[in-house]
Amino acid sequence: MFTGIVEAVGHVRKIEKEEKNIHFWIEAPFVDELKIDQSVAHNGVCLTVVDFKDNLYKVTAIDETLSKTNLARWQINDLVNLERCMPLNARLDGHIVQGHVDQIGQLINIEEQQGSFLLTIAYDEEKSGNVTVEKGSICLNGISLTVVNSKIGEFSVAIIPYTWEFTNLHQLNLGDELNLEFDIVGKYIKRLIPNIN
Repeated sequence: MFTGIVEAVGHVRKIEKEEKNIHFWIEAPFVDELKIDQSVAHNGVCLTVVDFKDNLYKVTAIDETLSKTNLARWQINDLVNLERCMPLNARLDGHIVQGHVDQIGQLINIEEQQGSFLLTIAYDEEKSGNVTVEKGSICLNGISLTVVNSKIGEFSVAIIPYTWEFTNLHQLNLGDELNLEFDIVGKYIKRLIPNIN
């Protein structure tokens, strides 16, 4: 389990394809503290550490993961939001995040608001059935954020300067794809009451 509070930004240093899988070698400030089999969220995607070499660690994304996330489009030197799993005695500063991306969203607007930023993301609500609610939680590229301007198939998030600077959000461009994990409680309610809006 994760909280959506980004711990560090890493860099993709090597990419290796093997059949339908892709192995990523990541440089991160906490590589020395990791161990094999540990879970780390990468732009909100929970991946397992499987190897170490040259101060890098290796994770593998399988076809299922690649088809539902933006990982297949990663390139060498891309910045990646990283979070290690939450210890049981820690504060839950963000919200409950599983590291299981539901779908991709597309950045359709960036508005600077005198020091903060308003990002608007569109997603295929009809295909997925996922929904947002005003002031509800959303995990965007691994970052726990609060929804504003919730609409069908679209929502916005307000970004404080710290989050803008210390995550990979400041490198986004219009049209970029973002990993979305919708609130787990909302997903269960939607499943139990399918016609609720």
